[in-house]
Amino acid sequence: MTESTTEAAVDTRAIADEAFAVLGTGRQITPFSSRFRGFALDDAYEVAAAVRAMREARGETPIGRKIGFTNRTIWEEYDVSAPMWGYVYDATVHDLAAAGDGFPLAGLAEPQIEPEIVFGFAAAPDPDMDEAAILSCVEWLAHGFELVQSIFPGWKSQLPDTVAAYGLHGALLIGPRHAVAPDRERWLKSLAAFEIALSRDGEVVDRGRSANVLGGPLSALKHLVAVLAADRSNPPVAAGEIVTTGTLTRAFRVAAGQSWRTVPSGVGLDGIAIRFA
Repeated sequence: MTESTTEAAVDTRAIADEAFAVLGTGRQITPFSSRFRGFALDDAYEVAAAVRAMREARGETPIGRKIGFTNRTIWEEYDVSAPMWGYVYDATVHDLAAAGDGFPLAGLAEPQIEPEIVFGFAAAPDPDMDEAAILSCVEWLAHGFELVQSIFPGWKSQLPDTVAAYGLHGALLIGPRHAVAPDRERWLKSLAAFEIALSRDGEVVDRGRSANVLGGPLSALKHLVAVLAADRSNPPVAAGEIVTTGTLTRAFRVAAGQSWRTVPSGVGLDGIAIRFA
């Protein structure tokens, strides 16, 4: 479609077509909220479902979700006041160890890095479950980096725009996976109260804590399960899905040649590192 500065009625199919057209190109467009009158979250999740169908049609398989804006300390920076979510795919999720000499940033628009906690579900969680019960549905957990991107220049957009733009997802790099069952009680306790340092090229750029993520990564999972239970366009989390729960620190712009590293404390997870090619 042709961009226009004149507000138009919401056409979710047209928005989905436009979002899909710039996927993987690094190109950016004007936020949908500035061009479609009344563009709201329900509309945006319809767009997400339509983009998912387009990606499946070209051979991608959705394998989980990412939750965004769970870190309330960054809400003012991005002009949002609530979390959102998006799909992750077999084409966008990678084992960190496979990155080797460097992970390429080609095709990502204004990419940023986020250190996160990732969960792999063995059973489908229920919206009535508490955090301990949700953890009982989890087979493994890991520390990872999500690379987020913005198809809107300067990261200027409204919350529905971010949902329509793949939930800002670019890639997910997953570190060593840890089985949950042998130490479930320990994980339940430590995931609520750990800290992390994020470094770029050997210099610490930020420190975060689990409580930043809606009170803890398991709280973020509980939030997602409840939101999906009321979603009219998208299915709930299923057995076999991966969910990454949002950044523990601020997000930072990344560039080729940089090396990034984390050091967690108070939780039985390995620090992870990545260099960008």
